[in-house]
Amino acid sequence: MTTRFVGSLDQGTTSTRFILFSIEDGSIYSSFQKEHAQICPKQGWTEHDPEEIWRNSVEVIRGAMAGGKEGAAPVSADQVAAVGITNQRETTIVWDKSTGKPLCNAIVWMDMRSSSICDDLVSQLEAEGGKNALQKTTGLPIVPYFSGTKLRWILDNVAGAREAAESGSALFGTVDTWLLWRLSGGPNGGVHVTDVTNASRTLLMDLKTLQWDERLCSLVGVPMCMLPEIRSSSEVFFKAAIPELAGVPVSGVLGDQQAALFGQTCFHGGEGKNTYGTGCFLLLNTGSVAVQSSFGLLTTVAYKLGDEPPSYALEGSVAIGGALIQWLRDNLGIIKDASEVEALANQATDNGGVYFVPAFAGLYAPYWRDDARGVIAGLTRFANKAHIARAAIEATAYQSRDVFEAMQKDSGVELKVLKVDGGMVVNETLMQFQADILGASVVRPVVTETTALGAAYAAGLAVGVWSSVDELREHWKFDKRWDVHMDDETRQSLLRGWKKGIDRTLNWVDDQPSCDDC
Repeated sequence: MTTRFVGSLDQGTTSTRFILFSIEDGSIYSSFQKEHAQICPKQGWTEHDPEEIWRNSVEVIRGAMAGGKEGAAPVSADQVAAVGITNQRETTIVWDKSTGKPLCNAIVWMDMRSSSICDDLVSQLEAEGGKNALQKTTGLPIVPYFSGTKLRWILDNVAGAREAAESGSALFGTVDTWLLWRLSGGPNGGVHVTDVTNASRTLLMDLKTLQWDERLCSLVGVPMCMLPEIRSSSEVFFKAAIPELAGVPVSGVLGDQQAALFGQTCFHGGEGKNTYGTGCFLLLNTGSVAVQSSFGLLTTVAYKLGDEPPSYALEGSVAIGGALIQWLRDNLGIIKDASEVEALANQATDNGGVYFVPAFAGLYAPYWRDDARGVIAGLTRFANKAHIARAAIEATAYQSRDVFEAMQKDSGVELKVLKVDGGMVVNETLMQFQADILGASVVRPVVTETTALGAAYAAGLAVGVWSSVDELREHWKFDKRWDVHMDDETRQSLLRGWKKGIDRTLNWVDDQPSCDDC
């Protein structure tokens, strides 16, 4: 039977989905999605159950192959040319390689429990630059965001974990590695690998060699024997062992934000995108040069196709984007569904002087302040829930503006157009405000599931479904464009208010809370 599709397993912070894309034009044929539990045992801690993630992965594969929510005709494994994987990055899992049982819950990328480990590292390396001492090698500051210090916390706090790691019986992986190992057989011959994009988010990989660095592992306190093999983003890793995809090559792996950059066909230096999901992530392709940031951004691997040299990117990461809308729903109860926030916000003609800085787990790029906490500022008797909703929507755009500005300073590239994707781009009020506060046009593609699409593209390239990235460019089509309507005086006035809000969040936490067992 002729292959017609490339599959993509998209494992995100709040849900997992499997999408089948048409080889012909990159359109979605079928999809299936399932949420998983957010486990928050303490303030600043966020965990996921790795076993639940795996069960959901199998379920969504089965659901999409059966026709998905679109009610399409069922698809057999021999109609699928290849499968790619994209994943929430930095989320850290340790498991027993003989049984496949996780030693504890996964520590999620936004989790803050390794703050004291980071503080100790910063003090130890004060003479070499403190928080930025490892930036030249890794492209990253020493902050709790990255996997290495989360792994160190597990080894130090979970009974028997360090002994198991040093004996070789425990394996480490980010979510891509966990899924790859399970898809290839798990305890029965599972392949223990990762790709360069995910490895570049651990604080343990050298950006130049694209390999684990012995000094970095020693500094962080991680045995190298538990780390997966690092491979490219587009190559045949193995053929899937699960019945639903039996014999299908798994041939593409990209961390979610790099996958979105790839899915937006930002293949040349100077092209960028912003993804609006749980958090917000703005990436700029810098080509073959790993540009070191002077303005609070990250240097990361954008992708590596087979034996070709890697492409690099500058990245600005915002912790709380769509998660703030969920907070309005779940914690305040001022909306019943996330889709209601735009209509509520539009009941107010402006923000009424209200600013919402959602530093729930500190501030990420370009500030990197663990001591910050969220504030709602500028409240008066005039303010109501519509102003709060508008301030929440605008917060995503302001945070993205901070990153956008730093990116232009670091790269010397003046971005005139920003490609956007992710769940929040359906909010047209947000998209217009984003264009206005950036002073640059915002463009939404026809296929907004660019994270999943990027992983599918990488997988398809590896098996020859598509011949080149130039062919992929022909698939990209824009759906809507928002141009700038705001005058600069209004923009600058709003930005001054936002900066005041940022200032109010700082120095809120004097000492990080101590951590108990996972």
